[in-house]
Amino acid sequence: MIAVLLLATLLAIVLPATGDAREPIRAVSNAAIFVLFLVNGMRIARGDIARGLTNWRFFLPLGLWVFGIMALAGLGFSKLADNILPPLIALGFLYLGTLPSTIQSATSYTTIAGGNVALSVIGAALINIAGVFITAPLFGVLGGGDIASTGPDVIIRIALLLVLPFVIGQALQGWTFEWIAAHRARIVWLDRIVIGLAVYVAFSGAVEQGIGRDLSIVSGAWLVVLTLAFLLVANVGAWVASGALSLPYPDRIAFLFAGSQKSVAIGAPLAALLFPAQQAGYVIAPLLLYHLVQLMIAAPMAGFFAEQTAD
Repeated sequence: MIAVLLLATLLAIVLPATGDAREPIRAVSNAAIFVLFLVNGMRIARGDIARGLTNWRFFLPLGLWVFGIMALAGLGFSKLADNILPPLIALGFLYLGTLPSTIQSATSYTTIAGGNVALSVIGAALINIAGVFITAPLFGVLGGGDIASTGPDVIIRIALLLVLPFVIGQALQGWTFEWIAAHRARIVWLDRIVIGLAVYVAFSGAVEQGIGRDLSIVSGAWLVVLTLAFLLVANVGAWVASGALSLPYPDRIAFLFAGSQKSVAIGAPLAALLFPAQQAGYVIAPLLLYHLVQLMIAAPMAGFFAEQTAD
């Protein structure tokens, strides 16, 4: 995933999709997003969703953490960054804070760490489903409404590209679930390719608008520092919150990874729907950096927790 994100960003810098190439590439990306959410609907078991909804002691606090505390933290970081970063990149911290968890890495690292894998899978899946409906209006309410398009046209596009294919996938699940399970490794590459396309389209617009000129060495360094600080808040806060809830140790691990990992699989495609092509690349800059760093630090964290659970 790290390689895919770096390659997509580099390709956008060297060979951006601009001019006549912009719309065909964007159409391909939208079609790929539809397929990705169709497959997501096929692979998230309906029974798991139903069982997850009954475990309110875990999932209600997790939802409040992801869409409440983290969103407010994103708003705070956005205000803090407003004076030292380009405005759209500063706004990206608010967008980052309102995004749901990432399913794949949250469950993978919970498994490595010896946490409650079932809770992690269902929790990240439920948060992702909720994020399709919550992120856009939450972002608008907290201050992004002047930038993001949240009118009827965008709601329709979100419904057609994200919600409709997921619902179709859920309906087809009885016939496709075993096939999806048998080809899980290949489907991971579908995730990566679709995310890479969405990032490429978004960053192409940012390159066209001169993001390299707007982001100096000093502001780039501040972007790194603020992103690392936000990641620290997310991880330490999620761990402290799970302890305050008196969750069992394996459940705390599941809460940590499901509560701190942010989804570029939702964030990049949704940004393409919410923002003009010239702005989307700026807004997702904190998300891409956050996602890269979270992948780098999550493995040693999972290894540490695995040693603790073994003891």
